[in-house]
Amino acid sequence: MNVLIGGATGYVGSALLHQTLERGYHVTALVRKKTASDQWQDHPRLRLHRADFTDPLWASGLPHHDALISCIASRQGGVSDAWSVEYEANHRLLQWAQDVGVGRFILLSAICVQKPRLAFQRAKLAFEQELLASEGSLEPTVIRPTAFFKSLSGQISRVSRGKPFLVFDGGRNTACKPISTRDLAQFILDRIEDSESYGEVLPIGGPGPAITPREQGELLARLCGRKPAVRSISSRWFDGAEAILNTAAGISSWSRDKAEFARIAKYYATESMLVWDAHRSCYDESATPETGSDTLGDFYQGVITRATSLDSSHHRLFGG
Repeated sequence: MNVLIGGATGYVGSALLHQTLERGYHVTALVRKKTASDQWQDHPRLRLHRADFTDPLWASGLPHHDALISCIASRQGGVSDAWSVEYEANHRLLQWAQDVGVGRFILLSAICVQKPRLAFQRAKLAFEQELLASEGSLEPTVIRPTAFFKSLSGQISRVSRGKPFLVFDGGRNTACKPISTRDLAQFILDRIEDSESYGEVLPIGGPGPAITPREQGELLARLCGRKPAVRSISSRWFDGAEAILNTAAGISSWSRDKAEFARIAKYYATESMLVWDAHRSCYDESATPETGSDTLGDFYQGVITRATSLDSSHHRLFGG
C-alpha cells in the first residue's frame, strides 16, 4: 500500500505519518520544507516531496499512490489564507488524484463545519462537498473530529501555579469528546480499506464521556494537586473586540484577520464540538461516535509530569 499524506508536518499529520509507517505502508509526505521532517528523512519507506501549491508543477515527479489522506489546514483560520489553504490546496490535490487515478481520498475536516459561520469553516465545507461529488473511480471519505487535546491545554501552566481556570459564560454551556492524535490517526488509517465508509461523512470523538470547560478545569486542578477554582468571563467580550477591529477591516488585512480571530474565539467559546442535531436544534453527546482509549486526563498528567511534550506554538485560546 502506497499512501500520500498532505499536511504531514502538522499537528495531526505528523502523528498520522508516524502511525502510517508503523503499519508498514510506503509513504510520500507532502511538506512545505523538506527540513521540517528531518526526523524521518532516512526511513526506508518514506519519501518527502516539497509541495508549493501555487506552483503549477507542484506534483512533478510524484508517483502513483493507492490512497491519499489530506490533513491540510490553515494554521490559524484567518480570512487571508482560509480559502487558499482549506479549499484551493485540497482542490489541487483532488485534481491530481483524479488525473493519475488514485483510488482513495480521505479528508480530515472538522466537526465545527456543521454550523459554518467562519471563513475557514465555509472553505472546508466547500471542499467537502466537491470531494463527495467527485466523479470517477476515486472513493472519498470525510472525517470530522471533535476537539484535540492540545486545543484544551492552554491553561495547564496557570492552574499549576494556583491560578483559577478561565471559562466563558459559566463553563457549562459547551462540551466535547476530546481525541488524541494517536487515536485519530488509527481511526483514519482503519478507513483506508473500509468500503462502508466510502462516500461517507464521519464525525468522531475520543472515548468520552463529553466534558465541559468547567469540568476540564476541575480535572486539571485535581491533577495539579490544587483546589478547583474557576473564573467565568462573558463571551460578549469578543463581540466588542470584533466591532473595534471591523472598523478597519475594509482597508487592512491585518484588522480583517484579527476580527476573524475574535469571531473564531467567540465560536469556540459558545459552541460544543459534538454532533449537531438539526431537527432538535441541539448538540447530541450520544450521537457523537467514540474511538480510542487515550483520555484528556492522561494527556494532562503527561504534561504535568513532563512525560508529554507540549508545543506552545499550537493555537490555543488561553496561554499559560
